[in-house]
Amino acid sequence: MKLNAEFDQVAVVRPEDYKWVPSPMPGVERMMLDRIGDEVARATTIVRYAPNSEFSSHVHGGGEEFFVLEGVFSDEHDDYPAGSYVRNPIGTAHTPRIGAEGATIFVKLCQFEKEDQHQFNINTKEANWYPGLVPGLSVMPLHEYGTEHVALVKWAPNTLFKPHQHWGGEEILVLEGTFYDEHGTYPKGSWIRSPHLSKHTPFTKEDGALIYVKTGHLPISEK
Repeated sequence: MKLNAEFDQVAVVRPEDYKWVPSPMPGVERMMLDRIGDEVARATTIVRYAPNSEFSSHVHGGGEEFFVLEGVFSDEHDDYPAGSYVRNPIGTAHTPRIGAEGATIFVKLCQFEKEDQHQFNINTKEANWYPGLVPGLSVMPLHEYGTEHVALVKWAPNTLFKPHQHWGGEEILVLEGTFYDEHGTYPKGSWIRSPHLSKHTPFTKEDGALIYVKTGHLPISEK
């Protein structure tokens, strides 16, 4: 399967575009955002677990990164409430077992560098925020390796960021509020992937926004 597999093009998925498909495990549904491969794939997905559902034990052959959007995600290692950011490097394994609340996660598979072996989780409800580059912007760094940077960015209402270019691309998931740029409007649940050297001037209006953002991680096309 190939879905949004052209990394030199902009890809946008809004909540009204969601199409949930069942996974091989009962009670587990997926909204695929990008994918190259079949059941084992380089993939970016929103996964919804019904209460008391399970997923089979598996090894992360290409690494796993996820952010808990709703409920509590659990495995044999820990419980991860909403707002948890988790990285499981290449070669790690687990068996997801979801409790009575159910869980929804944003997950990226098979996108790790081999040498990026730092396994950790962050409860972003308790971690520190730092001032951003412009007034009204707050940043919570989550991970850095090589050119890849991952963070949460909190936008106060009516904040304007400077025009900028994305070296190595940019990927955004809108967690709260509404995110804007000159190309469109992106409500909560929107996913935007912009290629290497793309440009925009983002801003918010009266409801502000909270976004997950990853930069510097996409293939570089020298067209």
